[in-house]
Amino acid sequence: MKKNEYESIFLSDIHLGTRDCKAAEVIDFLKATRCKKLVLNGDIVDGWALRGGGKWMPEHTKFVRTVLKKMEKQGTEVIYLRGNHDDILERFLPVCFGNLRIIDEYLHATPKGNYLVVHGDGFDSVTTSHKWVAVLGAKAYELLLGVNRLYNKWRSFRGKEYFSLSKKIKARVKSAVSFVDRYEDQLKELATFRECRGIICGHIHTPADKMLDGEVHYLNSGDWVESLTAIVETAPGEFELIHHSDFMASRASREGLQEHHVDYLEKDENQLPAEPGMVV
Repeated sequence: MKKNEYESIFLSDIHLGTRDCKAAEVIDFLKATRCKKLVLNGDIVDGWALRGGGKWMPEHTKFVRTVLKKMEKQGTEVIYLRGNHDDILERFLPVCFGNLRIIDEYLHATPKGNYLVVHGDGFDSVTTSHKWVAVLGAKAYELLLGVNRLYNKWRSFRGKEYFSLSKKIKARVKSAVSFVDRYEDQLKELATFRECRGIICGHIHTPADKMLDGEVHYLNSGDWVESLTAIVETAPGEFELIHHSDFMASRASREGLQEHHVDYLEKDENQLPAEPGMVV
């Protein structure tokens, strides 16, 4: 089936090296797409988890190979921005290997104006000022995801759909909601200061595509732990937030329609009247 073609794809917070990383899903997404530019916006590899006993799985290696194959076979330009979980990269920035650039931030030019691309951890005071608290919070998040796995196994047994405890907590806890609001406001101020039309980030695992105060286009690519989302540039300056489940369902539907069309044509050809004198 033909791949979905985009100008650019923005992914963040894949967290390779953790048990809850949805590597297989992001690989499926990448294999189904073609783009001129792939922006990996931080926390792609989870160095914190790997240092604390995380496990690198075969699927995680396969993700790296998939990205390299897009560079080699499709000529995709790959831009990797360091995040807080892969902050070890900061020692080497900036660095360039052919079509791969590893940098701290990126200015994405569009006909409608520039978009500043940053991971976003610089606007999280806990991450910047109290790293040990952030690491502790990451451990607590891993524990919550472990509880979530067990809870959803029970839900699956009962025939119920997946439910995210962490998303529910973030939506209900007042301090978590206010943190997201402050985070967005700070990024809006940065975009305005840098004279950019919009800003593209990750970090907080909360996907978004909205205008802030009618001034700045705020895009958050979410994560590949729970949200399974990406930002795609469908045409120069036109962006869309994509959910993995919707994307794959749409492709499956298109494939079904194509198969039906082919079957119909074959059936129609078989029913063509025979030419005079032809024995059938």
